Amino acid sequence: MSGTAGRTGGRAAARGTAGGNLALATAAFALTFWAWNLVGPLSKTYTEELSLSPSQTSLLVAVPVLVGSLGRIPVGALTDRIGGRAMFTAVCFISIVPTFLVGISGGSYPMLLLWGFFLGIAGTSFAVGIPFVNAWHPPERRGFATGVFGAGMGGTALSALLTPHLVKALGLFATHLAMCAALAAMGAVMWAFSRDAPSWTPSTEPVLPRMRDALRLKATWQMALLYALAFGGFVAFTTYMPTLLTTAYAFAQTEAGLRTAGFALVAVVARPVGGVLSDRIGPVRVCLASFLGTCVFAVVLAFHPPAEFPAGLSFVLIAFALGLGTGGVFALLATLVEPSRVGTATGLVGAAGGLGGYFPPLLMGGVYQATGAYTIGFVLLAAVALAVALYTSRAFRTAEP
Repeated sequence: MSGTAGRTGGRAAARGTAGGNLALATAAFALTFWAWNLVGPLSKTYTEELSLSPSQTSLLVAVPVLVGSLGRIPVGALTDRIGGRAMFTAVCFISIVPTFLVGISGGSYPMLLLWGFFLGIAGTSFAVGIPFVNAWHPPERRGFATGVFGAGMGGTALSALLTPHLVKALGLFATHLAMCAALAAMGAVMWAFSRDAPSWTPSTEPVLPRMRDALRLKATWQMALLYALAFGGFVAFTTYMPTLLTTAYAFAQTEAGLRTAGFALVAVVARPVGGVLSDRIGPVRVCLASFLGTCVFAVVLAFHPPAEFPAGLSFVLIAFALGLGTGGVFALLATLVEPSRVGTATGLVGAAGGLGGYFPPLLMGGVYQATGAYTIGFVLLAAVALAVALYTSRAFRTAEP
């Protein structure tokens, strides 16, 4: 009897520890994503103060995405080697420097580009969290775990909603200084309270050979394609939507920020839903629903419908579709890649997802400058989503019963 009670208590304690580390990782992910997205919500301010063209504005909001994407490759590999606890702490503390420097560079476009580039370091935290939470959960719970962790991308919603108001109330520099303090506090919390899973063992293989091995996996390239659409679409919308709404629909910056926050929040809620559904009906079906939904609603937006309906509803539905996909892709990855390679593969796939969000704002800015509308951009999104859906249906037809 006592032995049974002891085993039950031990399992409960283990679940609690896993839940605590999942909560900490999600909080750190959300805060670093807020820092990563500090520039986008202020695009109208920078455009007006620096007299930027649409192309210059799109470059400014896209630049942080570049390092946040490519940086995930070495960060994911380092997480396999030294663990998520140390890497979360490092990312938080290192991100303080570019956050501070962006805050004092508001009057210079070249300096904003330079330090915005390094602000992308904050966006690499995703490649830390996926292997960190995977190690804490059994395979049948990893869809749920990565979905919950992925909800931390709601940091972009917090940034879109709160950053313009904080700047209005405190000023640009004070807002960035407050973010620096928050990052320092989060880094200290992660070091003091988070722990790597007992089952996790550091990889002793050199980083470059492990990256080559991960690149040889067919699954890495397949997941990179799917995630470039799902997460790339989310990043592109959340970084460029404030600009799109102020130019195409003449919203004020705070109004555009509120709607962008709503978009991000819907995607954030949908991500764990995608993870849970992946555990129940299979990640391939979840991904197909995501990509086909994205295609349909992008077609609607291509016609530049009225702002609240159907455009507003279409933005909400496309956010839900993309959120489902971000949860489904990493649930599928967990079934195709062995645990010892998940960190490295996550870094590579995460980089592809981030790069998927880097180019659309540049394209949208160029399209709007040339045509005065965003129609071509949405048509291209619909075509890509349909093509990826067709590929998914063929490539993974035997992946699920």
